[in-house]
Parts: sequence; structure tokens; C-alpha cells
Amino acid sequence: MAGADLLMPDRFLQAEPLVRLIDAQKPTVAGAVPTIWNDVLNFVEANPSYDISSLGLVACGGSAVPVHLMEIFEEKYGVQVVQAWGMTETSPLATVARPPASLDTQERWRLRATQGRPVPGVELRIVGDAGNELPHDGEAVGELQVRGPWITGSYIGEEDDGEKFQDGWLRTGDVGRIDERSFVTLTDRTKDVIKSGGEWISSVELELLLAGHPDVLEASVIGVPDEKWQERPLAVIVVRDGREPTPAHLRDFLVGKVAKWWLPERWCFVSEVPKTSVGKFDKKRLRSLHAEGELAVVEI
Repeated sequence: MAGADLLMPDRFLQAEPLVRLIDAQKPTVAGAVPTIWNDVLNFVEANPSYDISSLGLVACGGSAVPVHLMEIFEEKYGVQVVQAWGMTETSPLATVARPPASLDTQERWRLRATQGRPVPGVELRIVGDAGNELPHDGEAVGELQVRGPWITGSYIGEEDDGEKFQDGWLRTGDVGRIDERSFVTLTDRTKDVIKSGGEWISSVELELLLAGHPDVLEASVIGVPDEKWQERPLAVIVVRDGREPTPAHLRDFLVGKVAKWWLPERWCFVSEVPKTSVGKFDKKRLRSLHAEGELAVVEI
């Protein structure tokens, strides 16, 4: 409809073939999950002869996009990474993080780190455990629900028992908050939220902070069983080549950025975080590896 050519990388989603494709074909718009763009950035940094400057817009979603990743792409390569959120059931785009131009630079970057505002025609709300709608004050946290003319209202052949839909709203399974400007910040999936001593810990927020450390290439956080607190966070880290951060060093990096009781005691260093077929961190696999004793966990 736009009159544009469409480039499909097939199964070659590794950094090198993707960068070669961009360099040779000069696409202007692209989309992929953050882990793929993280790999692309590291490859280009190590191989500066390749040119990715044809990209004017990169739509990024599937998981939270680290601010430092967006900053480097924009400031060093002139590539604007725009965060967005949606699901197959939202056909597929529901929010886009485009802050008002009138805001100052710091506030614009803060809002670009969110999942954005709903696109026209889409309504969003957050709902508490008791099914009550929560205020859009940027503080209340609940399950994100969505509705609209093209939002899925039911599944063929399945009875609606309230698990997937509530009063005409699609239950997304995402947990987060909405601020006064209607910008959405997702803090976790309902299945990935860590409940420690009756309090909630956001694995996504910990991951984003750890990914901002200069020694860290990838960071994924899961909840693991704890006799005293029910669950505690386990930080799974991939370090950059030539770097050797210690668990204590990374934990100190988090001090002052999150509540003291969020700080992980358990750390694991791996060569690669397992990923799903679309490049998201496979936390189900990580939890399985931990349960099977396959992860070398260090406690501090």
C-alpha cells in the first residue's frame, strides 16, 4: 500500500547477515526485538566499515528497549529507535512511544523508554487483583487490559470464563502502570513477576538497569524459590568481551536505583541467554535450567 519494497531476512537473524543486508540494500524502516538490535549494535561497533545509516526508523518491541541502546543508535548512527507495544490480538499495534515535541530532552527520553500511548481507536486500562480499575497516575500497578474495534473480543471455539476477557476487555497478561499522559510502562508479564515476601519485584526493571552497565551485554532476571521469602530474583548475565564484573560490583551498581529488597543475592554468568524463536529471552527455559541445577549460581 505504501509502495515500498519489502526485505525479508529469512532465518538469518544473526547480526552479521542482518548488517550485511542493511549495508547492501539500504532499507529505511525496520523492526525487530531488542535482543536483535543489541547484537546488531555490537557487530557494527566491532566492524565500523558497515553502513546502517539508511535506517531512518526502527520500530522495536516484544520486550522493553534499554534507553542506552536507543541513545547510541540515534546519537552515533542517526537511527531512531521507537518503542511500541502490541499483540497478535491487537492486530498488532496498540501503543507507540512518541512523546510530545514540546517537552524537554530529558522528559522525552523518559517517555521514549515507556511502551508509549495508545494509537487512535484503542482504549487501555489497568486492573487490580480484585478486578477494580486503577487510576492513571503513573504509580498504581495492575494488569493491562485493552479494547477497540479491531481488538480480539473472543477466541473461536473457546468459552469465555473470565481468564482471557473481562467485561469486553482483552486481558493482555502484561503488568504495568499508566501515567497522566496515557503513556504505558510495562513492568512484567503476570507469569514473570517475582513475588518476594508478599511484595512485587519487576524483573523487567532490573534487566533494563543491568543492561545499562558498560560491562553487561545481556541481562535476564527470573524468580527462583527461596525458603524465607518465597521467591527471590536471580540475575543471569552475559558480559562483554574482555570484561569481568563481579556479582558484588553489579549489585553495587543497582544500589540507590531500586529498593534495597529488590537487590539480587543470586547471580549467574552465561555465554548466552536462551531465546525464543523470535529473539525474546526464554525465561521458561531459564527457570527449567535452574530447577534442573544446570545454572552455576553464585550467592553473595
